[in-house]
Amino acid sequence: MEEFSKLVELMATLRSEKGCKWDKKQTIHSFKTFLVEEVYELIDAIEREDYSHIKEELGDLMFHIIFISQICREKNVFDIKDVLNFTYKKMYNRHPHVFLEGNPDSPIEKRWEEIKRAEKEDYSPLQNIPKMMPALLRAYVVTKRAAKVGFDWPKIEDVYKKLDEELDELHKAEAKGDIDKIKEEIGDILFTMVNVSRFHGIDPEDALRTTIEKFIRRFRYIEQHTELSDADLDVMDRLWDEIKSMEKEGD
Repeated sequence: MEEFSKLVELMATLRSEKGCKWDKKQTIHSFKTFLVEEVYELIDAIEREDYSHIKEELGDLMFHIIFISQICREKNVFDIKDVLNFTYKKMYNRHPHVFLEGNPDSPIEKRWEEIKRAEKEDYSPLQNIPKMMPALLRAYVVTKRAAKVGFDWPKIEDVYKKLDEELDELHKAEAKGDIDKIKEEIGDILFTMVNVSRFHGIDPEDALRTTIEKFIRRFRYIEQHTELSDADLDVMDRLWDEIKSMEKEGD
């Protein structure tokens, strides 16, 4: 594609002797923070269904990928063509039900795991889940991957029983004043709630983002209708219920 080639050439020029001083001094490690920022900006645009900004953020993310590939090209490790060819081959091989003769009736997720296991020695479904992921998202990915290979509760009612157990253990830890055990049990409760979310087919990170925005919106209403420094909790609760009722009427 001509447009893609032009962007690759532009990046090579920026890194050349006659290029940009800032671009030339960047290393692959420079992008650890940049990439996180760009991905969250893209997620935010997707959340708002702001297609103009989705286009912009996809471009920014693509530019960073080309940037990193250019640095690796200069180190004679690989270039952007190698990235594209590797990804094409991997996705082609992992869709034999589309591109190759195989068993189109076997479950896609099971087949995907079988192909990955064949590709990699000492494969585990829990490999390569980045520790830098937000904990809630990482828990979701971990439980999804474990469930794919059959390590899961048979039904959601079993997850709720587990949640009741974890809440009971938290109360016991609180009664003992054991802060380390309290921390552990809170983690177990959150992890169990991730599984509840997964059983409903809901991304818990997405659900929590929605709740955070709802809380901010309602809190802003309280701020706009009273002086927080003077208002007592009863006043704030009344305003909270007021905006909550207004939102339900608008649904």
